[in-house]
Amino acid sequence: MKKNLKTLIIVLVLLIVTAGIVFFLMKGKDKKKGGFGGGWGGFGGFGGGQTYSVKTYEATESVLHDYVMTNGEVECMNSAQVFPSIGGKVVEVKVSLGSKVSKGDVIAKIDPSTAGSYYTLSSVTAPISGSILQAPSKVGNQVAASTIITTIGDIENLQCTAKIPERYVASLKPGLKAEVTLEAYPDVIFTAKVKNVSPVLDAATRTKSVVLVFDTKDERINAGMFARVKLYTLDYAGELVVPEKALVTNNDDRYIFTVNDDETVTKNMVTVGKSVDGMIQVITGIKKGDKVVSEGMLQLFDGAKIRDITNGMPADEKPAFGEGKPGEGFPGNGGR
Repeated sequence: MKKNLKTLIIVLVLLIVTAGIVFFLMKGKDKKKGGFGGGWGGFGGFGGGQTYSVKTYEATESVLHDYVMTNGEVECMNSAQVFPSIGGKVVEVKVSLGSKVSKGDVIAKIDPSTAGSYYTLSSVTAPISGSILQAPSKVGNQVAASTIITTIGDIENLQCTAKIPERYVASLKPGLKAEVTLEAYPDVIFTAKVKNVSPVLDAATRTKSVVLVFDTKDERINAGMFARVKLYTLDYAGELVVPEKALVTNNDDRYIFTVNDDETVTKNMVTVGKSVDGMIQVITGIKKGDKVVSEGMLQLFDGAKIRDITNGMPADEKPAFGEGKPGEGFPGNGGR
């Protein structure tokens, strides 16, 4: 009887000591979050006390600007090839590459005389005003009426031509805005807008040509330059927008986690709309101003406890050496 009583007392003492240790451990956890790998939840998620580190984004109403990327070429708005009115020998050239000319200026003179016959010199004149874009024929060259003497272009007024794939032609119209980058200045954006749209589709390339004019003149833009064109086609407005990565898909279900005031999350079934550049419209399921989980949501569940580290973890909450972060430290950790 005494032996049994002694054993019972020892068991009771051990139970009391164990309970005391557990109490102080849990109290220490409350005072210093992150200790022991996030409490019992740090050990593989046991005990249901795990806190998950996440990043968030505030749902706001915004406009998504859809666009198409294509290539283009800078060219003069007005240009013309210059031909002589009669064949013969070039005897005089009055311009050089880059020279500026006005409409009607004499560019060169041709002597149409042949052996045994002599004719008056024929003048070759500029059909438009502009600059000489192509080195003119040299004195002594024999030319025909179909020979190009030179090319004149209005380099003060430039445009960019681009070809748009057939699937986007329904959105094409004059006035659409564009951003143009040039290989010579890859970090500079030149703004432009659509001036003209071709009335026909090129059957060979399945594209439609558009002509863009630059918003401002810039001496860095030269005729003949290769251009990369970002043409804005449609605007999607009137809906909430969040990062597309915040959307979790499970079969046909789509849902987003929103953060509550008590630092827990709610799982919301949503319907979505258009997406552009990693942002997506949310039609139903959340409201304006909701804080949605944009990173670390794959391990969450309805009612899960979270820690928002969007702006970094506060210094006073960072674990000391040997301590785990909430929900980290062993398999079953949180942050993604």
